Amino acid sequence: MFSENDLNLIEARGAKVETILEQIENFKIGFPYLNVVRAATIDDGMIQLGDEKAKELSKDFDNQIFGKKLLKFVPASGAASRMFKSLFAALEENKFDKSVNEVLEHLQDFAFYKSLIKSVGSESADHKTILKHLLTAEGLDYGALPKGLLEFHKYGDLTRTPAEEHLVEGAKYASSGGKVNLHFTVSPEHRSKFTSLIDAVLADYEVKYGVKYNISFSEQKPSTDTIAVNLDNTPFRTAGGDLLFRPAGHGALLENLNDQDADVVFIKNIDNVVPDSLKEQTIIYKKALASLVLSYQQAVFAYLKMMDGADLKEEDVEEIEDFIEFDLCVEFPESYDNLSLEERKTYCRTKLNRPLRICGMVKNVGEPGGGPFWAENADGSISLQVVESAQIDLKDPEQKEIFNEATHFNPVDLICTLKDYQGNKFNLLEFRDPKTGFNTQKSQSGRDLKAQELPGLWNGAMADWNTLFVEVPLITFNPVKTVNDLLRPEHQ
Repeated sequence: MFSENDLNLIEARGAKVETILEQIENFKIGFPYLNVVRAATIDDGMIQLGDEKAKELSKDFDNQIFGKKLLKFVPASGAASRMFKSLFAALEENKFDKSVNEVLEHLQDFAFYKSLIKSVGSESADHKTILKHLLTAEGLDYGALPKGLLEFHKYGDLTRTPAEEHLVEGAKYASSGGKVNLHFTVSPEHRSKFTSLIDAVLADYEVKYGVKYNISFSEQKPSTDTIAVNLDNTPFRTAGGDLLFRPAGHGALLENLNDQDADVVFIKNIDNVVPDSLKEQTIIYKKALASLVLSYQQAVFAYLKMMDGADLKEEDVEEIEDFIEFDLCVEFPESYDNLSLEERKTYCRTKLNRPLRICGMVKNVGEPGGGPFWAENADGSISLQVVESAQIDLKDPEQKEIFNEATHFNPVDLICTLKDYQGNKFNLLEFRDPKTGFNTQKSQSGRDLKAQELPGLWNGAMADWNTLFVEVPLITFNPVKTVNDLLRPEHQ
Protein backbone atom coordinates (compact mmCIF):
# COMPACT_ATOMS: atom_id res chain seq x y z
CA MET A 1 0.00 0.00 0.00
CA PHE A 2 2.82 2.40 0.86
CA SER A 3 5.89 3.08 -1.29
CA GLU A 4 9.31 3.94 0.11
CA ASN A 5 8.53 7.60 -0.59
CA ASP A 6 5.28 7.25 1.40
CA LEU A 7 7.12 5.71 4.34
CA ASN A 8 9.69 8.51 4.31
CA LEU A 9 6.89 11.11 4.27
CA ILE A 10 5.11 9.43 7.19
CA GLU A 11 8.36 9.29 9.17
CA ALA A 12 9.16 12.94 8.41
CA ARG A 13 5.78 13.95 9.86
CA GLY A 14 6.55 12.14 13.10
CA ALA A 15 3.70 9.70 12.51
CA LYS A 16 3.67 5.90 12.66
CA VAL A 17 2.63 3.53 9.86
CA GLU A 18 0.55 1.55 12.38
CA THR A 19 -1.43 4.70 13.23
CA ILE A 20 -2.05 5.47 9.54
CA LEU A 21 -3.25 1.93 8.91
CA GLU A 22 -5.57 2.20 11.90
CA GLN A 23 -7.00 5.43 10.45
CA ILE A 24 -7.66 3.71 7.13
CA GLU A 25 -9.38 0.86 8.97
CA ASN A 26 -11.58 3.43 10.74
CA PHE A 27 -12.61 4.76 7.33
CA LYS A 28 -13.63 1.25 6.33
CA ILE A 29 -15.59 0.22 9.42
CA GLY A 30 -16.58 3.65 10.70
CA PHE A 31 -16.77 4.73 14.34
CA PRO A 32 -19.33 3.27 16.75
CA TYR A 33 -21.98 5.54 18.23
CA LEU A 34 -21.79 6.35 21.91
CA ASN A 35 -24.62 4.97 24.01
CA VAL A 36 -26.11 7.88 25.95
CA VAL A 37 -28.18 6.76 28.93
CA ARG A 38 -29.81 10.07 29.85
CA ALA A 39 -29.20 13.78 29.72
CA ALA A 40 -27.31 15.30 32.66
CA THR A 41 -29.60 17.87 34.27
CA ILE A 42 -29.85 19.87 37.47
CA ASP A 43 -30.04 17.38 40.38
CA ASP A 44 -28.98 14.54 38.08
CA GLY A 45 -25.33 15.04 37.30
CA MET A 46 -25.15 18.83 37.22
CA ILE A 47 -24.28 21.15 40.08
CA GLN A 48 -26.16 24.42 40.40
CA LEU A 49 -24.24 26.91 42.50
CA GLY A 50 -26.17 30.16 42.35
CA ASP A 51 -24.43 33.54 42.43
CA GLU A 52 -23.91 33.75 46.20
CA LYS A 53 -22.24 30.33 46.44
CA ALA A 54 -20.17 31.16 43.36
CA LYS A 55 -18.90 34.36 45.01
CA GLU A 56 -18.03 32.43 48.16
CA LEU A 57 -16.10 29.80 46.20
CA SER A 58 -14.42 32.53 44.17
CA LYS A 59 -12.98 34.03 47.36
CA ASP A 60 -11.89 30.56 48.53
CA PHE A 61 -9.93 30.08 45.31
CA ASP A 62 -7.63 32.98 46.11
CA ASN A 63 -6.60 31.09 49.27
CA GLN A 64 -6.20 27.73 47.50
CA ILE A 65 -3.67 28.68 44.84
CA PHE A 66 -0.62 29.33 47.01
CA GLY A 67 2.31 27.49 45.45
CA LYS A 68 0.25 26.26 42.51
CA LYS A 69 1.00 26.92 38.86
CA LEU A 70 -2.04 28.15 36.94
CA LEU A 71 -2.31 28.10 33.15
CA LYS A 72 -4.80 29.59 30.74
CA PHE A 73 -4.92 27.43 27.59
CA VAL A 74 -6.56 29.08 24.56
CA PRO A 75 -7.21 27.25 21.26
CA ALA A 76 -6.60 30.17 18.87
CA SER A 77 -5.95 28.68 15.44
CA GLY A 78 -9.53 29.16 14.21
CA ALA A 79 -9.65 31.17 10.99
CA ALA A 80 -11.99 34.14 10.69
CA SER A 81 -12.93 33.31 7.09
CA ARG A 82 -16.25 31.71 8.16
CA MET A 83 -17.13 34.88 10.06
CA PHE A 84 -17.23 36.71 6.73
CA LYS A 85 -18.93 34.11 4.53
CA SER A 86 -21.83 36.39 3.60
CA LEU A 87 -19.50 39.35 2.98
CA PHE A 88 -17.37 37.24 0.61
CA ALA A 89 -20.56 36.30 -1.25
CA ALA A 90 -21.35 40.01 -1.62
CA LEU A 91 -17.84 40.87 -2.80
CA GLU A 92 -17.36 37.96 -5.19
CA GLU A 93 -20.91 37.13 -6.31
CA ASN A 94 -22.73 40.42 -5.71
CA LYS A 95 -25.07 38.72 -3.19
CA PHE A 96 -26.12 41.43 -0.75
CA ASP A 97 -28.41 39.72 1.74
CA LYS A 98 -29.87 40.97 5.04
CA SER A 99 -26.76 40.15 7.06
CA VAL A 100 -24.48 41.99 4.63
CA ASN A 101 -26.71 45.07 4.65
CA GLU A 102 -26.71 45.04 8.45
CA VAL A 103 -22.92 45.13 8.50
CA LEU A 104 -22.74 47.97 5.96
CA GLU A 105 -25.40 50.01 7.75
CA HIS A 106 -23.64 49.70 11.12
CA LEU A 107 -19.99 49.92 10.07
CA GLN A 108 -19.28 52.68 12.58
CA ASP A 109 -20.31 50.36 15.43
CA PHE A 110 -17.48 47.90 14.75
CA ALA A 111 -14.22 48.22 16.63
CA PHE A 112 -12.31 47.85 13.37
CA TYR A 113 -14.08 50.82 11.74
CA LYS A 114 -11.24 53.34 12.13
CA SER A 115 -8.66 50.89 10.80
CA LEU A 116 -10.93 50.09 7.87
CA ILE A 117 -11.53 53.70 6.91
CA LYS A 118 -7.82 54.47 7.24
CA SER A 119 -7.16 51.63 4.77
CA VAL A 120 -9.91 52.72 2.38
CA GLY A 121 -8.97 56.39 2.57
CA SER A 122 -12.55 57.65 2.55
CA GLU A 123 -15.78 57.21 4.50
CA SER A 124 -17.81 57.58 1.31
CA ALA A 125 -16.27 54.70 -0.65
CA ASP A 126 -18.62 52.29 -2.43
CA HIS A 127 -19.60 49.02 -0.79
CA LYS A 128 -17.38 46.82 -2.96
CA THR A 129 -14.32 48.92 -2.10
CA ILE A 130 -15.13 48.75 1.61
CA LEU A 131 -15.56 44.97 1.50
CA LYS A 132 -12.35 44.54 -0.48
CA HIS A 133 -10.37 46.53 2.09
CA LEU A 134 -11.97 44.63 4.97
CA LEU A 135 -11.54 41.12 3.61
CA THR A 136 -8.50 41.04 1.33
CA ALA A 137 -4.77 41.75 1.42
CA GLU A 138 -5.52 45.05 -0.32
CA GLY A 139 -6.59 46.25 3.13
CA LEU A 140 -7.01 44.66 6.58
CA ASP A 141 -7.07 41.10 5.16
CA TYR A 142 -9.58 40.02 7.83
CA GLY A 143 -10.79 37.20 5.62
CA ALA A 144 -7.40 35.49 5.95
CA LEU A 145 -6.57 36.24 9.58
CA PRO A 146 -7.42 34.15 12.67
CA LYS A 147 -10.19 35.44 14.94
CA GLY A 148 -7.71 36.15 17.71
CA LEU A 149 -6.14 39.04 15.77
CA LEU A 150 -9.29 40.95 14.77
CA GLU A 151 -10.35 44.14 16.52
CA PHE A 152 -13.39 43.00 18.53
CA HIS A 153 -14.10 45.63 21.20
CA LYS A 154 -13.83 49.42 21.58
CA TYR A 155 -12.53 51.24 24.66
CA GLY A 156 -12.79 54.93 23.80
CA ASP A 157 -10.15 55.52 21.14
CA LEU A 158 -8.55 52.14 21.76
CA THR A 159 -9.56 48.68 20.58
CA ARG A 160 -8.84 45.14 21.73
CA THR A 161 -8.44 41.86 19.91
CA PRO A 162 -9.65 38.57 21.46
CA ALA A 163 -6.00 37.70 22.19
CA GLU A 164 -5.75 40.86 24.30
CA GLU A 165 -9.04 40.14 26.07
CA HIS A 166 -7.55 36.80 27.13
CA LEU A 167 -4.55 38.67 28.54
CA VAL A 168 -6.98 40.68 30.67
CA GLU A 169 -8.91 37.56 31.75
CA GLY A 170 -5.64 35.85 32.63
CA ALA A 171 -4.73 38.69 34.98
CA LYS A 172 -8.17 38.57 36.58
CA TYR A 173 -8.53 34.84 37.37
CA ALA A 174 -5.41 32.91 36.31
CA SER A 175 -2.78 34.85 38.24
CA SER A 176 -0.76 33.25 41.02
CA GLY A 177 1.99 35.14 42.82
CA GLY A 178 1.60 37.98 40.33
CA LYS A 179 2.44 35.69 37.40
CA VAL A 180 0.11 34.79 34.53
CA ASN A 181 0.89 31.77 32.33
CA LEU A 182 -0.98 31.93 29.03
CA HIS A 183 -0.69 29.46 26.17
CA PHE A 184 -2.14 29.96 22.69
CA THR A 185 -2.38 27.18 20.10
CA VAL A 186 -1.98 28.85 16.70
CA SER A 187 -1.58 28.04 13.02
CA PRO A 188 2.01 28.10 11.70
CA GLU A 189 1.21 30.80 9.14
CA HIS A 190 -0.16 33.13 11.83
CA ARG A 191 2.29 32.56 14.66
CA SER A 192 4.49 35.57 13.78
CA LYS A 193 1.45 37.86 13.72
CA PHE A 194 0.43 36.69 17.21
CA THR A 195 3.92 37.18 18.59
CA SER A 196 4.13 40.65 17.01
CA LEU A 197 0.84 41.67 18.63
CA ILE A 198 1.84 40.31 22.05
CA ASP A 199 5.26 41.99 21.87
CA ALA A 200 3.60 45.31 21.07
CA VAL A 201 1.06 45.33 23.91
CA LEU A 202 2.45 43.16 26.70
CA ALA A 203 4.30 45.84 28.67
CA ASP A 204 1.19 48.02 28.83
CA TYR A 205 -0.97 45.18 30.18
CA GLU A 206 1.68 44.23 32.74
CA VAL A 207 1.70 47.79 34.07
CA LYS A 208 -2.09 48.13 33.99
CA TYR A 209 -2.81 44.88 35.87
CA GLY A 210 0.34 44.62 37.99
CA VAL A 211 1.32 41.16 36.74
CA LYS A 212 4.06 39.48 34.76
CA TYR A 213 2.99 37.39 31.78
CA ASN A 214 4.59 34.21 30.57
CA ILE A 215 3.17 33.80 27.05
CA SER A 216 3.82 30.65 25.03
CA PHE A 217 2.61 29.32 21.69
CA SER A 218 2.32 25.94 20.02
CA GLU A 219 0.97 24.54 16.76
CA GLN A 220 -0.89 21.35 15.98
CA LYS A 221 1.74 18.70 15.42
CA PRO A 222 2.01 17.24 11.89
CA SER A 223 2.06 13.80 13.54
CA THR A 224 -1.58 14.33 14.61
CA ASP A 225 -2.81 14.98 11.06
CA THR A 226 -4.90 12.16 9.62
CA ILE A 227 -4.59 10.59 6.19
CA ALA A 228 -7.20 11.39 3.54
CA VAL A 229 -8.68 8.59 1.45
CA ASN A 230 -10.69 8.26 -1.73
CA LEU A 231 -14.35 7.28 -1.53
CA ASP A 232 -13.27 3.62 -1.90
CA ASN A 233 -11.02 4.01 1.20
CA THR A 234 -7.73 3.83 -0.73
CA PRO A 235 -5.16 6.52 0.13
CA PHE A 236 -5.85 9.83 -1.60
CA ARG A 237 -2.90 11.13 -3.57
CA THR A 238 -2.13 14.64 -4.77
CA ALA A 239 -1.43 15.48 -8.40
CA GLY A 240 2.23 14.86 -7.60
CA GLY A 241 1.48 11.39 -6.24
CA ASP A 242 2.04 12.18 -2.55
CA LEU A 243 -0.20 11.05 0.28
CA LEU A 244 -2.50 13.79 1.59
CA PHE A 245 -2.71 14.51 5.31
CA ARG A 246 -5.21 16.89 6.88
CA PRO A 247 -5.50 18.59 10.30
CA ALA A 248 -7.59 16.36 12.54
CA GLY A 249 -9.74 18.94 14.34
CA HIS A 250 -9.41 20.32 17.86
CA GLY A 251 -8.87 16.82 19.22
CA ALA A 252 -5.30 17.08 17.92
CA LEU A 253 -4.71 19.73 20.61
CA LEU A 254 -4.65 17.01 23.26
CA GLU A 255 -0.97 16.59 22.34
CA ASN A 256 -0.39 20.32 22.95
CA LEU A 257 -2.21 20.17 26.28
CA ASN A 258 -0.22 17.08 27.22
CA ASP A 259 3.00 19.07 26.81
CA GLN A 260 1.95 21.65 29.43
CA ASP A 261 3.08 21.55 33.04
CA ALA A 262 0.59 23.17 35.41
CA ASP A 263 -1.52 22.34 38.46
CA VAL A 264 -4.74 23.98 37.23
CA VAL A 265 -5.57 24.69 33.58
CA PHE A 266 -8.36 26.97 32.33
CA ILE A 267 -9.51 26.11 28.78
CA LYS A 268 -11.59 28.56 26.79
CA ASN A 269 -11.95 29.28 23.06
CA ILE A 270 -10.39 32.40 21.56
CA ASP A 271 -13.62 34.05 20.39
CA ASN A 272 -15.57 33.65 23.64
CA VAL A 273 -14.75 37.04 25.15
CA VAL A 274 -16.64 40.15 26.28
CA PRO A 275 -15.65 43.76 27.06
CA ASP A 276 -14.54 44.65 30.58
CA SER A 277 -18.02 45.89 31.53
CA LEU A 278 -19.34 42.31 31.30
CA LYS A 279 -16.37 40.35 32.63
CA GLU A 280 -17.38 40.19 36.32
CA GLN A 281 -19.58 37.09 36.07
CA THR A 282 -16.98 35.28 33.99
CA ILE A 283 -14.27 36.00 36.56
CA ILE A 284 -16.44 34.94 39.51
CA TYR A 285 -17.51 31.65 37.94
CA LYS A 286 -14.04 30.82 36.59
CA LYS A 287 -12.62 31.13 40.10
CA ALA A 288 -15.60 29.27 41.60
CA LEU A 289 -15.19 26.31 39.24
CA ALA A 290 -11.44 26.26 39.87
CA SER A 291 -12.08 26.24 43.63
CA LEU A 292 -14.45 23.31 43.19
CA VAL A 293 -12.03 21.30 41.09
CA LEU A 294 -9.30 21.76 43.70
CA SER A 295 -11.66 20.65 46.48
CA TYR A 296 -12.62 17.50 44.58
CA GLN A 297 -8.98 16.86 43.75
CA GLN A 298 -8.08 17.12 47.44
CA ALA A 299 -10.71 14.50 48.29
CA VAL A 300 -9.52 12.18 45.50
CA PHE A 301 -5.92 12.49 46.67
CA ALA A 302 -6.91 11.74 50.27
CA TYR A 303 -8.60 8.49 49.24
CA LEU A 304 -5.68 7.44 47.03
CA LYS A 305 -3.24 8.03 49.88
CA MET A 306 -5.56 6.05 52.17
CA MET A 307 -5.36 3.16 49.69
CA ASP A 308 -1.56 3.33 49.85
CA GLY A 309 -1.62 2.82 53.62
CA ALA A 310 -2.72 -0.07 55.78
CA ASP A 311 -5.11 -2.71 54.48
CA LEU A 312 -8.50 -1.22 53.83
CA LYS A 313 -11.47 -2.67 55.64
CA GLU A 314 -14.78 -3.39 53.93
CA GLU A 315 -16.29 -0.18 55.32
CA ASP A 316 -13.35 1.87 53.97
CA VAL A 317 -13.88 0.49 50.49
CA GLU A 318 -17.61 1.19 50.74
CA GLU A 319 -16.85 4.81 51.67
CA ILE A 320 -14.62 5.15 48.60
CA GLU A 321 -17.28 3.53 46.41
CA ASP A 322 -19.87 6.02 47.68
CA PHE A 323 -17.53 8.92 46.84
CA ILE A 324 -16.98 7.60 43.31
CA GLU A 325 -20.69 7.03 42.73
CA PHE A 326 -22.26 10.07 44.39
CA ASP A 327 -19.52 12.71 44.17
CA LEU A 328 -17.69 11.77 40.98
CA CYS A 329 -20.90 10.58 39.32
CA VAL A 330 -19.67 7.18 38.15
CA GLU A 331 -22.18 4.32 38.13
CA PHE A 332 -20.48 0.95 38.52
CA PRO A 333 -20.97 -1.77 35.89
CA GLU A 334 -23.38 -4.61 36.67
CA SER A 335 -20.45 -7.04 36.93
CA TYR A 336 -18.92 -5.03 39.78
CA ASP A 337 -20.96 -6.82 42.45
CA ASN A 338 -19.24 -10.09 41.56
CA LEU A 339 -15.73 -8.76 42.27
CA SER A 340 -13.68 -9.73 45.30
CA LEU A 341 -12.64 -7.09 47.83
CA GLU A 342 -9.16 -6.86 46.30
CA GLU A 343 -10.62 -6.51 42.80
CA ARG A 344 -12.92 -3.76 44.05
CA LYS A 345 -9.93 -1.91 45.52
CA THR A 346 -8.07 -2.15 42.21
CA TYR A 347 -11.10 -0.95 40.26
CA CYS A 348 -11.66 2.01 42.60
CA ARG A 349 -8.02 3.03 42.42
CA THR A 350 -8.23 3.02 38.61
CA LYS A 351 -11.35 5.20 38.69
CA LEU A 352 -9.81 7.68 41.12
CA ASN A 353 -6.34 8.02 39.64
CA ARG A 354 -7.05 9.96 36.47
CA PRO A 355 -7.24 13.59 35.29
CA LEU A 356 -10.10 15.66 36.70
CA ARG A 357 -12.11 18.40 35.05
CA ILE A 358 -15.08 20.59 35.78
CA CYS A 359 -17.07 21.72 32.76
CA GLY A 360 -19.22 24.83 32.90
CA MET A 361 -22.55 24.34 31.13
CA VAL A 362 -25.00 27.00 29.97
CA LYS A 363 -28.73 26.59 29.46
CA ASN A 364 -29.49 25.38 25.95
CA VAL A 365 -30.72 28.25 23.77
CA GLY A 366 -30.55 26.40 20.47
CA GLU A 367 -26.81 26.53 19.79
CA PRO A 368 -25.50 23.61 17.70
CA GLY A 369 -22.96 21.36 19.34
CA GLY A 370 -22.39 19.09 22.29
CA GLY A 371 -23.97 18.85 25.68
CA PRO A 372 -23.81 17.06 29.05
CA PHE A 373 -24.92 13.44 29.20
CA TRP A 374 -24.60 10.24 31.19
CA ALA A 375 -22.96 7.78 28.80
CA GLU A 376 -21.87 4.15 28.89
CA ASN A 377 -18.14 3.39 28.92
CA ALA A 378 -16.32 0.41 27.45
CA ASP A 379 -16.11 -1.31 30.85
CA GLY A 380 -19.88 -1.07 31.36
CA SER A 381 -19.72 1.82 33.83
CA ILE A 382 -21.72 4.98 33.26
CA SER A 383 -20.22 8.44 33.72
CA LEU A 384 -20.64 12.08 32.76
CA GLN A 385 -19.51 12.93 29.22
CA VAL A 386 -19.58 15.92 26.91
CA VAL A 387 -21.22 14.41 23.82
CA GLU A 388 -21.45 15.87 20.32
CA SER A 389 -24.49 15.18 18.16
CA ALA A 390 -22.27 13.31 15.65
CA GLN A 391 -21.50 10.74 18.36
CA ILE A 392 -25.17 9.80 18.83
CA ASP A 393 -27.26 7.62 16.54
CA LEU A 394 -30.06 10.11 15.96
CA LYS A 395 -31.85 7.57 13.76
CA ASP A 396 -32.48 5.54 16.91
CA PRO A 397 -35.71 6.98 18.39
CA GLU A 398 -34.65 6.35 21.99
CA GLN A 399 -31.23 7.92 21.54
CA LYS A 400 -32.72 10.90 19.71
CA GLU A 401 -35.25 11.41 22.50
CA ILE A 402 -32.46 11.43 25.10
CA PHE A 403 -30.47 13.89 22.97
CA ASN A 404 -33.49 16.19 22.72
CA GLU A 405 -33.95 16.12 26.50
CA ALA A 406 -30.64 17.92 27.09
CA THR A 407 -31.28 21.13 29.01
CA HIS A 408 -27.74 22.50 28.75
CA PHE A 409 -25.04 23.16 26.16
CA ASN A 410 -21.23 22.88 26.18
CA PRO A 411 -19.66 26.35 25.81
CA VAL A 412 -16.08 25.01 26.18
CA ASP A 413 -15.53 26.30 29.70
CA LEU A 414 -13.19 23.79 31.35
CA ILE A 415 -11.05 23.81 34.47
CA CYS A 416 -8.64 20.85 34.55
CA THR A 417 -6.09 19.24 36.84
CA LEU A 418 -3.37 17.26 35.08
CA LYS A 419 -1.30 15.72 37.90
CA ASP A 420 -1.73 12.63 40.06
CA TYR A 421 -1.68 12.45 43.85
CA GLN A 422 2.10 12.02 43.84
CA GLY A 423 2.64 15.17 41.78
CA ASN A 424 3.40 13.39 38.51
CA LYS A 425 1.93 14.54 35.20
CA PHE A 426 -0.66 12.21 33.70
CA ASN A 427 -0.07 11.08 30.13
CA LEU A 428 -3.34 12.47 28.79
CA LEU A 429 -3.16 10.29 25.69
CA GLU A 430 -3.94 7.29 27.89
CA PHE A 431 -7.34 8.72 28.87
CA ARG A 432 -8.94 9.31 25.46
CA ASP A 433 -11.39 7.07 23.65
CA PRO A 434 -9.92 6.44 20.18
CA LYS A 435 -13.29 5.19 18.95
CA THR A 436 -14.97 8.59 19.22
CA GLY A 437 -13.56 10.19 16.08
CA PHE A 438 -15.66 10.67 12.98
CA ASN A 439 -15.36 10.65 9.18
CA THR A 440 -16.50 13.42 6.85
CA GLN A 441 -16.58 13.97 3.10
CA LYS A 442 -14.52 16.85 1.66
CA SER A 443 -12.93 17.78 -1.64
CA GLN A 444 -9.44 18.72 -2.83
CA SER A 445 -8.82 20.37 -6.19
CA GLY A 446 -12.29 19.32 -7.32
CA ARG A 447 -11.85 15.69 -6.26
CA ASP A 448 -13.98 14.09 -3.55
CA LEU A 449 -12.24 12.58 -0.54
CA LYS A 450 -12.94 11.35 2.97
CA ALA A 451 -11.34 13.03 5.95
CA GLN A 452 -11.08 11.91 9.57
CA GLU A 453 -11.16 13.90 12.80
CA LEU A 454 -9.61 12.71 16.04
CA PRO A 455 -11.73 12.43 19.19
CA GLY A 456 -12.66 16.02 20.07
CA LEU A 457 -10.63 17.74 22.79
CA TRP A 458 -13.51 18.12 25.25
CA ASN A 459 -15.45 14.97 24.39
CA GLY A 460 -13.65 11.84 23.15
CA ALA A 461 -10.15 13.08 23.99
CA MET A 462 -11.21 13.44 27.64
CA ALA A 463 -13.63 10.51 27.74
CA ASP A 464 -11.82 8.72 30.58
CA TRP A 465 -11.32 11.78 32.77
CA ASN A 466 -13.30 12.25 35.96
CA THR A 467 -15.88 14.84 34.92
CA LEU A 468 -18.21 17.16 36.79
CA PHE A 469 -20.75 19.56 35.33
CA VAL A 470 -21.64 22.97 36.80
CA GLU A 471 -24.26 25.36 35.49
CA VAL A 472 -22.77 28.76 34.58
CA PRO A 473 -24.60 31.97 33.53
CA LEU A 474 -25.39 32.46 29.85
CA ILE A 475 -23.48 35.77 29.86
CA THR A 476 -20.24 33.77 30.20
CA PHE A 477 -20.82 32.36 26.68
CA ASN A 478 -20.51 34.92 23.90
CA PRO A 479 -18.84 33.35 20.86
CA VAL A 480 -18.46 35.22 17.59
CA LYS A 481 -19.53 32.94 14.76
CA THR A 482 -20.31 35.69 12.21
CA VAL A 483 -19.18 39.30 11.97
CA ASN A 484 -22.80 40.31 12.77
CA ASP A 485 -22.36 38.84 16.27
CA LEU A 486 -20.04 41.77 17.04
CA LEU A 487 -23.09 44.04 16.80
CA ARG A 488 -24.80 42.26 19.70
CA PRO A 489 -24.97 44.29 22.94
CA GLU A 490 -22.55 41.84 24.59
CA HIS A 491 -19.78 42.99 22.25
CA GLN A 492 -20.53 46.70 22.11
